[in-house]
This record gives sequence, structure tokens and C-alpha cells, in this order.
Amino acid sequence: MTIRHVVSWKLATTDAEERAQHAAGIKLGLESLPAVIPQIRFLQVGVNALAGDNFDVVLISDFDSDDDLRAYVEHPAHAEVASYIRSVVAGRAAVDYEV
Repeated sequence: MTIRHVVSWKLATTDAEERAQHAAGIKLGLESLPAVIPQIRFLQVGVNALAGDNFDVVLISDFDSDDDLRAYVEHPAHAEVASYIRSVVAGRAAVDYEV
């Protein structure tokens, strides 16, 4: 069984330059995690490319089990990135499902 973990964030700022900086910071932080969290089987981060009321950043990641997903969530490197993300977002939506 593979668990797919998908999270989308809406950034808090309305300033376009600051929004781009925050999105880049989230992407950079998340993309650093596979090097230090071995439970991550796949990780992709996308930044919204179109104008409108879309969410700004999306994470798609795969894990072999719920235990591996839990280990990722509890890992100190993830906690550090998550802390930054919480400091710049206004909203979050997530879903975990079997692939």
C-alpha cells in the first residue's frame, strides 16, 4: 500500500513579490526533506502558475505506510519547515489516500 499525502497552502500576503518569496521558501524547504527523511518515497512541490483564487503551493508526497507518513510528520526537519510554512500561510487543505 502507498499513502499519498497532498497538501495545499494559501499564502497570507497579498503582495506579489512577497508571495513569490514565500512560495519559493516553502518549495525549497520541502524539497530539502527527502535527503534527510528516508521514509519519503516521492515528493513534488508545485507553485501556482495561473492568476486567480487558487491555492498558492501544493505538496504531493508518497509513503509506504501510515507509520512512514507519521515518521515524516514527526521528524525534526519537517517540524522546522512546517514552522516556516505556518508563519506565512493563511489556509491549508490536506488529504491522505491510498494509491
